[in-house]
Amino acid sequence: MRVITVTDSNDLVLDTVPDPEPAEGEVLVRVAAAGVNRADLLQRAGHYPPPPGASDVIGLEVSGTVVALGAAVTGWQIGQEVCALLTGGGYAELVAVPAGQLLPVPAGLDLIDAAALPEAVCTAWANLVGTGGLRTGETVLIQGGSGGVGSIAVQLAVAVGARVLTTAGGAERAARCRELGADVAIDHRSDDVVAAVEEATKGRGVDVILDVLGAGGLEDNVRMLATGGRLVVIGTQKGRKGELDLGRLLTRRASVHAATLRARPLEEKAAIVADVLERAWPMLDDGRLRAVVHDRLPLAEAARAHELMDSGEVFGKLLLVP
Repeated sequence: MRVITVTDSNDLVLDTVPDPEPAEGEVLVRVAAAGVNRADLLQRAGHYPPPPGASDVIGLEVSGTVVALGAAVTGWQIGQEVCALLTGGGYAELVAVPAGQLLPVPAGLDLIDAAALPEAVCTAWANLVGTGGLRTGETVLIQGGSGGVGSIAVQLAVAVGARVLTTAGGAERAARCRELGADVAIDHRSDDVVAAVEEATKGRGVDVILDVLGAGGLEDNVRMLATGGRLVVIGTQKGRKGELDLGRLLTRRASVHAATLRARPLEEKAAIVADVLERAWPMLDDGRLRAVVHDRLPLAEAARAHELMDSGEVFGKLLLVP
């Protein structure tokens, strides 16, 4: 099969390797499309290696068709259209996936566009509703609402019944976040985000912050938390190490959480996927949630996709099509 591999000089090249075989408990999927994530750029640069035993091929989510079942797999059929959360291996024509990380493609959803969903929905749902405990009537700030995870998080938070604030780079991107349902979209390139949040919440702050900035946003994020607020960090785009004002956390009885999805044990990922299937996946059927796709590119143009992702101008997801 054809795959994208990373050379010693960190170039992405189209290569050919033997087809994978599904192990016990795995399903072999012929890839229709692979989602491109910022984590892919980190892996390519050597900063986000795959967990032990995982494929070293880049790619954390795909859509496609089941072509073979490993031993002890039940509930899936050859020919079924699926999308999948991966630990790696997505930039390829075939990928073996633990059966617990598969999701059915809802009726009416384009198979290729479905590749934009697994990583983003599982990440947003697990951290907004799971770790963050977001509830109906609360206020949430989603840092980076125009990104692959952020554009899904905005929609999920709206569907939960929260008041949604988000940030985006540029007035046009902020406007598109409002089209996704955000009540307030702040252009972080021209506006003071802390002041805008204070104005929007009348000084109360927000109950939950979903953050991709990391250290560079830590001080401001803590300042924007309401009493009992929860900051959930899922990215480090602006650094890994920062100072934390414990006094402010104490007085507001607030908390800081951090989580990644990729390195979790198979059982934890399967539990997240099952929860998403039960509670978030129906939102695709009734229109509360949709895939947000910036563009589709051929698999051979993976390097171009990474350039676009690194430019900061992508809204939603880029997809690679074998």
